[in-house]
Amino acid sequence: MKDTITIYQKPTCSKCRATLALLNESGEVFDSINYYEQPMTVELLRELVQKLNLSVRDILRADEPKARGTDAASDDELLQLMVDNPDLIQRPIVVRGNKAVIARPPENVKKLLA
Repeated sequence: MKDTITIYQKPTCSKCRATLALLNESGEVFDSINYYEQPMTVELLRELVQKLNLSVRDILRADEPKARGTDAASDDELLQLMVDNPDLIQRPIVVRGNKAVIARPPENVKKLLA
């Protein structure tokens, strides 16, 4: 695999820090994006959902207070809610080419390593 790895992460998240450590140990070149400093767009989040091969609801952190009452929300509404409230996005999301994983547990990132 030659595609550069990108990790979308939150620096205070323990799973994100553990995944970053695995990436650093791997010797792979990667980009790290703190999506609190560089907010995601609905379009980017939609693209990530497609690469993850999951539903929009699958990447929603449903236990977060701001996720309550979203049972009837459409995918577009959920995407906008997650963009507006990044704590609602499962993390970290690691992408390589057309594939992505949610690194929970962090070892999931190994699926993308060469």
